[in-house]
Parts: sequence; C-alpha cells; structure tokens
Amino acid sequence: MKQKPNLPFWSLWNLSFGFFGVQIAYALQSANISRIFRTLGADPHDLSFFWILPPLMGILVQPVVGTLSDKTWTRWGRRIPYLFVGALVAVAVMCLLPNAGSMHMAVSAALIFGLIALMLLDTSINMAMQPFKMMVGDMVNEEQKAKAYSIQSFLCNAGSVVGFLFPFVLTAIGVKNVAAEGVVPDSVIWSFYIGAAILIACVLYTTAKVKEWPPQEYAEYNPVSPQTEGSANWFTLLRNAPSTFWKVGLVQFFCWGGMLYMWTYVVDAVSETVWGTIDPTTTSYQEAANWTGVLYAIQAMGSVVWAALLPRFRNTKMAYAVSLLLGGLGFVLIPFLPDMYLQIVPFLLIGCGWAAMLAMPFTFVTNALQGYGHMGAYLGLFNGTICIPQIVAAVCGGSILSLVGGHQSTMMIVAGASFVIGACCVAFINEHGKR
Repeated sequence: MKQKPNLPFWSLWNLSFGFFGVQIAYALQSANISRIFRTLGADPHDLSFFWILPPLMGILVQPVVGTLSDKTWTRWGRRIPYLFVGALVAVAVMCLLPNAGSMHMAVSAALIFGLIALMLLDTSINMAMQPFKMMVGDMVNEEQKAKAYSIQSFLCNAGSVVGFLFPFVLTAIGVKNVAAEGVVPDSVIWSFYIGAAILIACVLYTTAKVKEWPPQEYAEYNPVSPQTEGSANWFTLLRNAPSTFWKVGLVQFFCWGGMLYMWTYVVDAVSETVWGTIDPTTTSYQEAANWTGVLYAIQAMGSVVWAALLPRFRNTKMAYAVSLLLGGLGFVLIPFLPDMYLQIVPFLLIGCGWAAMLAMPFTFVTNALQGYGHMGAYLGLFNGTICIPQIVAAVCGGSILSLVGGHQSTMMIVAGASFVIGACCVAFINEHGKR
C-alpha cells in the first residue's frame, strides 16, 4: 500500500473551505434558535425540548451519509454529492425558518412550523457538514491530519464569527432589531438570507476545487477500497471499534451536553445577568440577544487563537484536558459578571474548550481507525458521541432548570461542571494504542 502524499497548504485549505459557509449556517442556528422560539412564544422550561431535534437529526443523518458515501462513486466524487445536496436544502430552509412568525399563524402553529423548519435545517446542515471530515480522513496522511483538522477548525471558527455577528452588524447599520409580538426581527431574518447566499457560494467553491480520488487510486492509499468494503453493519462496526473511539466518546458526552445548555439558555442568562430581564418582548432582551451574538463571535475568535497554541503542548491529552477545564471555568463565570464587557472574559475561556472539541476528537479517532475501513460509516457513528449527549441534555434540561430555581444563568454553572467532568475523562484516552 502506498503512503498518502503530503498535500500543499492550499489543497488542505480547499478540502475544508466549504466548511466556512456551512458553519455560518450552523452559527446562525445555534445563536438564534432559542431567540426565535422565545420570540414566537415558547416557555423557558420547554425551551430545551426544541433543541432535541438538531442532535436527533444528526444521529440519524450522519451515519446514513457516511455509510452511503463509503459505497458511492460518481463523476463528481464520493462525498461531494452529499455535501452539495445538503447545502441546497439548507439554503432553502434558511429562507423559511426565521419567517415562522410572519405568516399570521397562531402561536402553536408558528411553533410547529418553526420545529419542522428546524428539523429540515439541521438535517441538511448535518448532511453538508459530515463530508468535510470524511474527505480529510480519505485523502490526508496521519502526519498532516492534525494540520488539516486545524485548518478546518480555523474555517469553522471564522464562519462562526461571521454568522454570530450578522444580527449585531445589521442592527448597527439600521436594520430593525425589534418587531411586533411573535414576529422575528428583520435583523435576524436578513442574517439568515445572507448566510444562505454565502453557504452556497462556499460549497460551489469546494465542489469546483476538490477532486476526490477514484476507487482505483483510493485503493492504492487505503487498506480497504470502497469497492471491497462491502455492506456496513453498524452494530458490528461498533462492536469492533477501537477503544479510543469509546474513550473519546465519553469525553464528548459531557462536553456536548454542556454546550447544549449554553446554546439553549445563554441568551436568557446574559439578559438576566446583565440587563435584568428575560422578557423577549422588550428592547433590552433583543439588545442582549444581539450582544450574545457578539460574545459568541468572541468565543470563536478565542478558539482561533487557542487552536494555534494547542500544537505547542508536548502532550496532546494534557492540551485537551486543560482546554476543557478553561472552558468549564468560563461557563461558571457567566452568572457572576453583571457588566456586558466583562462577559468577554468567560467567552474567551469557553473558546479554549471549543477549539479542542473541534479538532482533537477527530484526530484521535481517525488515527485509531486506520486499517479498519468504513471510514465514513465510523465517522458517522462517531457523530453519535456529539448527538446523544445533546439529546440527553435536552430531555433533562427543563427538570434541571426547575431544580436550580428556574434561573437560566445557573444553567451555565451546570454546563461548567459538565466540562470539568469531561476534562477528567481525558485521562482514559490511550493516545497511541488502538485497542
């Protein structure tokens, strides 16, 4: 078997560039879904249930996309057709979702419409996102894989910054940030429109620039060719998965559960802590929601800086654990800083944890999976370690919120504790062994 060649920087860049557009869509979703549903009339205690759909669709879609793409070859490639179809659907839904309150429907009907649109949006985003991880696994050698995923992390965070800032910037240039009760503000609606346009442009760029290996060439560089992998029984694959797959998954469980509570409750937490209100009909709440988008962007920028520092750690596991501990500290600080500018500090710390979550798990797992075949199916199944904890956290969110007195700001402490537990679980990962 031939060794995969070292790829020039721009080839690694092109492999992941479409991720920039996909992440803009993901950032707009994660930063604005709670805001949209609160505006439509959702009760805070029910808010976490709306967040069940995104990870549920992820756990259903990504293994299917991975398994099917393992056995696919077309003139356009192996993974790219799924990327392109997912992006097209995402663009259509991004133009519909923020208009859920503008169609003169009753509150219950608007919430149902929003739920259906959210389900379709997350399905398509997951379908578009997974191929980027798979193409790196397919075409990049072990020596360059950390670099490739770091580039992907950079583009991911850059896209996040753009998506998070859209409502704030549009408001600053005069787009309305308030609307009638139950109607999503124009600043959010136009953010989704612009994000959709950028998404399709980025995906078209990747489609034009990346040429995937045909089956014969793929077989020269990989132990198992797409023509001989055969059908993938998911239960068999999971039973035979390397131990690293499960140990990294344990870390993922606690970290992604914590992130779900951030996405669900942080707008209300910041509004409650700094502006003293959680009433979505007030101007103060909408200002808090915009500022939270800025804080998300600061988190993403902090992630970019921290991702550049991570390779300086001699011990990869230590870098992973320290990053998660810093993220946990950031969450805990949020409810104790009543100044909007002081909130920058905890979000920078959260960015450290986010940087590690984006890059390190896939580096550990794809290295451990070399020689196993079914790379796409395995990475799709590994996405379960991202989705399942979010589903569990979403189901438990309302009950935990009641236990902590109904204060969304206190849920940030719960998220911080989850990150600390995840950091402790890093110790179980066997960095060099597969079994």
